[in-house]
Amino acid sequence: MDTKLLELLVCPVTKGPLIFNRDTQELLSRSARLAYPVRDGIPILLEHEARTLSEEEAARPNAPTNSP
Repeated sequence: MDTKLLELLVCPVTKGPLIFNRDTQELLSRSARLAYPVRDGIPILLEHEARTLSEEEAARPNAPTNSP
């Protein structure tokens, strides 16, 4: 994911920052406890498309990377 794009994107629910997880191809919003999918390089920032983060995922330190 392009880092410039990632800097501009925010969670549509909380307006907070998103963290890109390259392994799962998701944008994580820890404040909303949601993971938004990235399909074919396109972030799908729709609440009904997001999955809920588990307790473990939400508490995990910033292990996912913001790098492309």
